[in-house]
Amino acid sequence: MRVISQRYPDIRIEGENYLPQPIYRHIASFLSIFKLVLIGLIIVGKDPFGFFGMQAPSIWQWGQENKVYACMMVFFLSNMIENQCMSTGAFEITLNDVPVWSKLESGHLPSMQQLVQILDNEMKLHVHMDSIPHHRS
Repeated sequence: MRVISQRYPDIRIEGENYLPQPIYRHIASFLSIFKLVLIGLIIVGKDPFGFFGMQAPSIWQWGQENKVYACMMVFFLSNMIENQCMSTGAFEITLNDVPVWSKLESGHLPSMQQLVQILDNEMKLHVHMDSIPHHRS
């Protein structure tokens, strides 16, 4: 970004999060709560399957014998899925409120050379449009 700031000192660069679709936000929220409840059940040693009249699966029994590993596994796997749900991969560039690049549409990030070329073209276009006389009818 320093290259852009040096080449265009008057340009303002801002960043913000691009929110994922609501269904993915809800899944991430549910997983966050479920993770804490599951870790709590592992630590306390309470068998949730008995409450439903089911026999505990072997992975639950392994978790009870290896509480530290089980809690770490639940924590890290859940965080990985939550992060995947919340990540959009968006990288959108606008210049004077006009979209000039979208990673969501193109599927990839622009190289620094592409980014400079895009900004050069947009700046030239704006200078050209500003120099055209406006006629009133």
